[in-house]
Amino acid sequence: MLESLSVRNVVLIDKLDLEFADGLTILSGETGAGKSILLDSLGLVLGQRADVSLIRSGTDKLSVTAVFTKPSKDSPLTALAAENDLEIDDSLVIKRTLGTDGKSKIFINDQPVSLKLLKEFGAHLVEIHGQFDNQGLLNPATHLSILDGYGRYTAQTAKVADAYKQYMAAKQARISAEKNLAKSREDEENLRHWVDELQKLKPVVGEENELTQRRNEIMNSEKLIESLNVAYGSLTQGADILSAVRHAQSAIDRANTLVNGKYQDIVDVLEQTLVNADEAIRQIEDVSSSLNYNQNEADNIEQRLFALRAAARKHGTDIDGLPQKLQEMQQQLSSIELGEDGLLTLKKEEDALRLQYIEKARGLSACRRKAALELDKKIMRELPPLKMEKARFVTQITELPENSWNALGIDDVCFTVATNPNSPQGPLNKIASGGELARFMLALKVNLINSASDITMIFDEVDAGVGGATAQAVGSRLKTLAQNVQVLIVTHSPQVASCGDHHFKVEKKTKNNITTTYVNELSSAERKEEIARMLAGEVITDEARAAAKVLINS
Repeated sequence: MLESLSVRNVVLIDKLDLEFADGLTILSGETGAGKSILLDSLGLVLGQRADVSLIRSGTDKLSVTAVFTKPSKDSPLTALAAENDLEIDDSLVIKRTLGTDGKSKIFINDQPVSLKLLKEFGAHLVEIHGQFDNQGLLNPATHLSILDGYGRYTAQTAKVADAYKQYMAAKQARISAEKNLAKSREDEENLRHWVDELQKLKPVVGEENELTQRRNEIMNSEKLIESLNVAYGSLTQGADILSAVRHAQSAIDRANTLVNGKYQDIVDVLEQTLVNADEAIRQIEDVSSSLNYNQNEADNIEQRLFALRAAARKHGTDIDGLPQKLQEMQQQLSSIELGEDGLLTLKKEEDALRLQYIEKARGLSACRRKAALELDKKIMRELPPLKMEKARFVTQITELPENSWNALGIDDVCFTVATNPNSPQGPLNKIASGGELARFMLALKVNLINSASDITMIFDEVDAGVGGATAQAVGSRLKTLAQNVQVLIVTHSPQVASCGDHHFKVEKKTKNNITTTYVNELSSAERKEEIARMLAGEVITDEARAAAKVLINS
């Protein structure tokens, strides 16, 4: 629900702060007073296009702030906020600014957001309907989801969506297998040659690194031998390190006997030094004896690396990827050998899932037809009070061609009307006139409200073109609608205005050649006077005031 709206520097509005309540709220005023400016301001925080022409003359920036009640835990808004790491504490606050340089800033609960995200939030917060509105209920693309929301058969729709997903997955698997098989057959001769080539080559993961390392050893063999000889000689010749360590060990042993073993740690270290030195000498001897370098081995390594790299280039991979490439080509050959048998298995699975989808989709269609009959009856009961007793409303459900089947089922749903007994049924948004559209829409909304989300609904002069008892019926339906959701209506109809729970008057005043739009909530007496003005025009008579009182009391 919209709790408040603060507007700064939008066209004729200088500074405006409005508080809203639930129920039916009326917005009235003379033509050109600025009611549309108020809706444009609200539209800015719902994601509508921002134009610098909206900035009030003489100022450099406009701003609009709207406060909405905190959405419930199961509301789409709560999920949307969680997805985008937005925190909603006590309320949902949206602020949008626009400067004369065209730069716009958008905040939701003081956190900057994109225009795209703002539009997503706006779609769940407010519905704005005009006399010639071509969205929402009047857009045939929405009729299927509207009917499903009314019918409340969510279990069936979920089963159909799941069945369609499985069917599409099986179909795609079959199509992919057919394409792969066709391509594999074209390449079969090459595949067999390549597989044979790689099987003979026997590539191994990590082989390139091993060969490169071995080649480096061969290239540096003289330096390696020289270094090992120096190390061996240092340990075994000249100063005779081992004898020196043993001599030191004997000396410490003698000293140790004099101090009751106090220097045993030194003895142990010297002992370990002897062990390590012996081990180092042994390992150097082993390594030196194992050195076996020859030019033939170097040549073989070069040839092996050349062959591996050539194969890697041919197959568009690196040397470590060759074993995987061999496995893939072997699998392709296996697919060719399986041939039609494998495809037949996939086709059978696809056909079975297709039949399963059709079965569930037809069950969903039956639910939709039942819900459509119920909805049509309710709408028809609403039409006579709206002075459309000769009109007919029919929800048409037709089966889509198979190439249009989808996760929502196999149905196309369209709300159709006939405004006269002998006229044919046609789409709602093409057959009805502006005033008729408004009344059909109200009849729909009153019956669909239980399946709608808890959002604010705004009607912009949808009562245009009707008057008298018809306008009174329109007001009555709006009143009924407002028992479930917050409803705001911009109206010139006194009959509709008399049904309101709250009434705001929009007017403009000029002072020092500066025109400003003001919006004030009316008291009971002011409301009666405004409805009298709407009845009488510029000169309000006592008769108009009496008529206004009658309308309000009725």
